[in-house]
Amino acid sequence: MPETVEFLVERLKSEGEKTATFFASLRDDQWQAVVYTEGETWSIRNVLAHFVTSEQAFLRLLTSIQKGGAGTPENFDIDTYNAAQQEKTRSQPPHELLAQFRASRVAMVELVSAMSAADLEKTGRHPFLGLTSLTEMIKMVYRHNQIHARDLRHLINDHP
Repeated sequence: MPETVEFLVERLKSEGEKTATFFASLRDDQWQAVVYTEGETWSIRNVLAHFVTSEQAFLRLLTSIQKGGAGTPENFDIDTYNAAQQEKTRSQPPHELLAQFRASRVAMVELVSAMSAADLEKTGRHPFLGLTSLTEMIKMVYRHNQIHARDLRHLINDHP
C-alpha cells in the first residue's frame, strides 16, 4: 500500500522531533566528537550541518519536481556538494544549526502537507536514489537522518 501524504507528514514530524531532541541533549564537549573519517573528517556538529543543508536542498528539489522539473542533474557529484556545504556552514555554531534544522523541517512538513496523491507519484532524479517518485524522496529525507542518527547514538553510547 502506498504511503499517504498524512503518513509521510507524520513521519517527518516525529523523526524531525527525535533528531532535534537528540542534538539539543548534547553537551558542549560532545559536538566535536568525530563520527566519520572517510574522506573529510566529520564531527557531530558536521552531521547536524549536513542535515540542515540536505533538508534545505531537498526542499528545493521536491518543489522543483512537484512543478514538473527533472530533478538533480545526472552529473551531480554528491561528495563535492556536501564538502562545499560543510565549508559554507563552517562558522555556524550548533545552536544556530539546530534552529535552522527545526525551521527547515517545519518547511518540509508544510510542503508535503500541501501535496496531493498525484504529486507523490511525480518522478525526478534524486542525487542518491536516481530516478524515483516524490514519495520515495520524502521517505529518504527522514531515513537519511535515521541512518546518521544511529551512528551518532552509537558514538555517544560508546564514548559518553
